[in-house]
Amino acid sequence: MITIYHNPRCSKSREGFSILEESGKDFEVIKYMDEPISEAQLKKILSLLGIKPIDLVRKGEAIWKSEYKTKTLSDEAIIKAMVKHPKLIERPIVVNGKQAVIGRPPVNIKTII
Repeated sequence: MITIYHNPRCSKSREGFSILEESGKDFEVIKYMDEPISEAQLKKILSLLGIKPIDLVRKGEAIWKSEYKTKTLSDEAIIKAMVKHPKLIERPIVVNGKQAVIGRPPVNIKTII
């Protein structure tokens, strides 16, 4: 099953959603701003992406700049920050089985569907 972690307010996330719709494949939508991602889920996503937690952070977000940017944070602390403030999570993320991509640019999604 394909899953998209989606924020409908984000244009790139909406583009990614459209790519999945056009593919004709079944997929699950998780609106992670409404349905928070757990630490365990986020760790699994990071593992599938093969990246460090800091690489999934939207560093331009005001909450990052005001509360975290100047601190030295462990991977665990960064994960906790993303769980607490889901707006910090880069989007969209698409998971298909044991593969995952960040849909920036959205065309990246086509590589796993």
